[in-house]
Amino acid sequence: MAEHPAYPVGLRLTGRRVVVLGGGQVAQRRLPALIAAGADVLLVSPEATPSVEAMADAGEISWQRRPYAEGDLADAWYALIATSDPEANSTASAEAERHRVWCVRSDDADRATAWTPATGHSEGVTVAVLTTDAKGRDPRHTAAIRDAVVEGLRDGTLVAPHHRTRTPGVALVGGGPGDPDLITVRGRRLLAEADVVITDHLGPRDLLAELSPGVEVIDAAKLPFGRFMAQEAINDALIEHARKGKSVVRLKGGDPFVYGRGMEEVQALAEAGIPCTVVPGISSSISVPGAAGIPVTHRGVAHEFTVVSGHIAPDDERSLVDWPSLAKLTGTLVILMGVSTIGKVAETLIAHGKSPDAPVALVQEGTTAGQRRVDATLATVAETVRTEDVKPPAVIVIGDVVTVGPAAPEPRK
Repeated sequence: MAEHPAYPVGLRLTGRRVVVLGGGQVAQRRLPALIAAGADVLLVSPEATPSVEAMADAGEISWQRRPYAEGDLADAWYALIATSDPEANSTASAEAERHRVWCVRSDDADRATAWTPATGHSEGVTVAVLTTDAKGRDPRHTAAIRDAVVEGLRDGTLVAPHHRTRTPGVALVGGGPGDPDLITVRGRRLLAEADVVITDHLGPRDLLAELSPGVEVIDAAKLPFGRFMAQEAINDALIEHARKGKSVVRLKGGDPFVYGRGMEEVQALAEAGIPCTVVPGISSSISVPGAAGIPVTHRGVAHEFTVVSGHIAPDDERSLVDWPSLAKLTGTLVILMGVSTIGKVAETLIAHGKSPDAPVALVQEGTTAGQRRVDATLATVAETVRTEDVKPPAVIVIGDVVTVGPAAPEPRK
């Protein structure tokens, strides 16, 4: 008898009985999707993994703690047979055949009446991949195809331009610390759908090369020692293009609300009646130290970390930071935008009790190809910035966590 390919179909299992035989790793992998589908799941198994047991304890599934018995599949619409007993699996499979219950077998796919595809999800679309050749089935190859398709849907590269959903309004997207791979999946997809992108110089610039030729890119760079586009002008540009019915992405470095003035833009858009979606980003305050081998917390070393803006010096009357209190903390201090003021910061912290020997690391252009780490102490950091010509953007980490990494260099004395 010639082998025919499987017929793909989507099962609507809400409120319908699904019987799972066996509470091991196969059940642990398959149960979450069955629960999400709204199935009335009955697990029959003497034992279960801790994760499966937790599902039963939470009331997500019913669990009968016993081996399979004839008649367990009588009321089922769908069955997953995954016990460690081959004889029980064969008996249950025969029962499923008699009751015309579609049945998946983890131990013998050729004797099953159904196969579980490799599935993934993206914005309301479910991707299910099945291998058509039963004799050459390779779950890893199937999963790899699934992953490629889902990734393409998520970042917008797989969907034809005329099928992309462009929703008028503004998306405030945190682009992460600089590496284009560190933007969120949702942020990348919104970029692919944009008509207009208003970007900062700290955003992941490499992503701009992926934009369609017709996308208008507006440079809103706020270079520390260069050209400046007033925040009001950025707000006006967002509103102007959104009112034309365009899909606008405001691409910012890091997270929009961590020293990114994102809330000012949200407020301006709200006042103008423009819908705004906020997509959080990976903050450089955590990711850049991590990329340089520095954990901002570490067991037995630091139980807290504090993120501070250093763009205003401690002796400036505009400063809102309680520097004396920060000097008394025993955890990690992470300073953003502090290259030009680190000398004053160090003097202030030492004056209020911080040890001059406290380790300091400066990570310049973190997560990018130009990443560079320079180590010092609180007493030497100002001179180190000058002699090593450290330039912004750089994240400054102060605390014992600087020295816990296996490859941490000796601080400069």
